[in-house]
Amino acid sequence: MTPDTPRPAAGAPKQRSRVRRRLNSALRMFAALVFAGGIYAIVAPGGAQGAAPLTPAAEAGKALYDVSCISCHGANAQGVPGRGPSLIGVGSAAVEFQVETGRMPAARQEAQAERKDPMFTNDQARQLGAFIQELGGGPQLPEGEDFASKGDIARGGELYRINCSSCHAFSGGGGALSSGKFAPTLEPATDRQIYAAMLTGPQNMPVFGDNELSPQDKFDIIAYVQNLKSDSDPGGWGLGRFGPVTEGLAIFLVGVVALVFAALWIAGKS
Repeated sequence: MTPDTPRPAAGAPKQRSRVRRRLNSALRMFAALVFAGGIYAIVAPGGAQGAAPLTPAAEAGKALYDVSCISCHGANAQGVPGRGPSLIGVGSAAVEFQVETGRMPAARQEAQAERKDPMFTNDQARQLGAFIQELGGGPQLPEGEDFASKGDIARGGELYRINCSSCHAFSGGGGALSSGKFAPTLEPATDRQIYAAMLTGPQNMPVFGDNELSPQDKFDIIAYVQNLKSDSDPGGWGLGRFGPVTEGLAIFLVGVVALVFAALWIAGKS
């Protein structure tokens, strides 16, 4: 080396070595993150479930939901405060009941949603139920339309009087509850609607799950309720079918008046 040859800086090799170490560390960190992300994507259950496609019925239900339900229940059925509750976990049975009976969609929140003419057909109601079912799961109805033929009317009457008559009256005509609420008449209810009401407990009604009333118990109650509609007043004069208290009171008053007049007539003749 001649005196005129420039010397390399003493710190240059150390600086290049330090840069290489940092690059190597960054590459190793990036590779580890990619590896961990790939493993998570493979084994995470949420990712696998989210990728599952909807059935055709649920796809049709989603299209209806996005038009008529999303404003109150949210894009993912998580609910909107002050407008509508979450539908996650309510199941297709609850959706089918509320939509088929016209209670949903609701124009406003009231003490109780009343039955009215439905906006959707039964098939559309079941498509909406299929979408909510696949979105969050929940109670489902058995297949078929005719549940009454599977039940025992006599046993259903016993179960009805124990579990249902205190609200819906012995005749199924309904009755008043507290705070402006009421138990509706069962006259227009179909087999599936009665089963869904017992299974999901809409509004003020308690939930009668399979631990409280087995599926066969529900079939028995449905058989009794539907028999009430066709067997008009099997015990005699129904007096509006408000139940035994009203009928007993009417009979008592009529009987007492008749006895009073009978006693006066006998006294007048003696």
